[in-house]
Amino acid sequence: MLRPCCVENILMTCRKDDSLMETTADESLRDSPQITDLEAPLFNTITPKPRFTFAFVLLQKFSMFSLSAMLEPLRIANYCSGRDLYGWRFLSEDGKDVQASTSVMVQTQAISMETSAWDAIIVCGGWNAERYDCAELFSWLQHMGRSGTILGALETGSYVLARAGLLQGCSATIHWHCHTAFRERFPLIDLKDALYVIDHKRMTCAGGTAGLDMMLQEIRRRHGRKLALEVADQLLCSQVRKAEMPQKEAQSRQQSSAPPALQKAIEIMEQNIEKPLTIPQISGFLDFSQRKLERLFKKHFNCSAVAFYRTVRLQEARVLLTHTDMSVLDICIACGFASSSYFSKSYTNQFGVHPRDHRTSWPDSEPTPYWPGISTFTAAAANADQNNKRK
Repeated sequence: MLRPCCVENILMTCRKDDSLMETTADESLRDSPQITDLEAPLFNTITPKPRFTFAFVLLQKFSMFSLSAMLEPLRIANYCSGRDLYGWRFLSEDGKDVQASTSVMVQTQAISMETSAWDAIIVCGGWNAERYDCAELFSWLQHMGRSGTILGALETGSYVLARAGLLQGCSATIHWHCHTAFRERFPLIDLKDALYVIDHKRMTCAGGTAGLDMMLQEIRRRHGRKLALEVADQLLCSQVRKAEMPQKEAQSRQQSSAPPALQKAIEIMEQNIEKPLTIPQISGFLDFSQRKLERLFKKHFNCSAVAFYRTVRLQEARVLLTHTDMSVLDICIACGFASSSYFSKSYTNQFGVHPRDHRTSWPDSEPTPYWPGISTFTAAAANADQNNKRK
């Protein structure tokens, strides 16, 4: 279950200056710390193999952007070096074309027909990967793991490795919106809030642009800083983030126009889901008047602090509904709603569907998924606040 955090710890944590958070590609690739298990080369050997090979196992509705972020640095490394440093192939459980979330179809080869000895296999998770169940793929991954192949996951692909029992005793990561649900389902896995994690023979990446960071660092480790910088220049990438950088911090909320008091209030809300605080309590922790805090929420999100807090909790509820097998009542409690009827009403008003009917991230009946963010819902919450005042 979700647990409230210590608010004092949040308030005592000073946000780093933007200039300290952002490291240029040249600095990041030049000033690397001593290599640890987290940042170890993907293939530990004194003399690197002349060609490092990846097999990308594609699941239906995978992210084409995340896959491209991993592939393009490899392709450009070959281009800039004039050598065949990296190779790759697309695989799937049945060898049929796999549809990306953008509807692009990608040709694949069946894992049952694959006899190549890959250096690394990356499972590219797609929508609904949290419920993916293929005994043949699980068995194949387990066999490849026993043979010494590096096993990895991109975005929700971590669910597949976890269900196959391949992340036991390892550190891993997954896209930030899945963290709560992943911990609920796999409490024994050491889940990190990081852009990517490399732990011995396991590598997991949060997805999005994090794949670019991971591959640029891999190129540097295997083939040197100069080539990595050339690749970064080709990609117009001026900043390479460190693996351990928190995912949502990497989104640079500090650069937004929201004042520090509002940022801290939102952080307190996000860290206190199961046992929500009152707005006066949050104001007290911030040593900030409730009236001023309400004005900040109205100015920046056009809704009340209570409406914003409710939206944050409902977003968490949706993740738990679609990514876990928790009951609706347990999710109601985990997200801080004292009344199941009020939870159901709030959820239905926000998402247009009853909680019990919302157990899949992307239903097969829908041509595209619909998952509005906080900004969309705060606008709706503002309208709801106005309607309630009129009544």
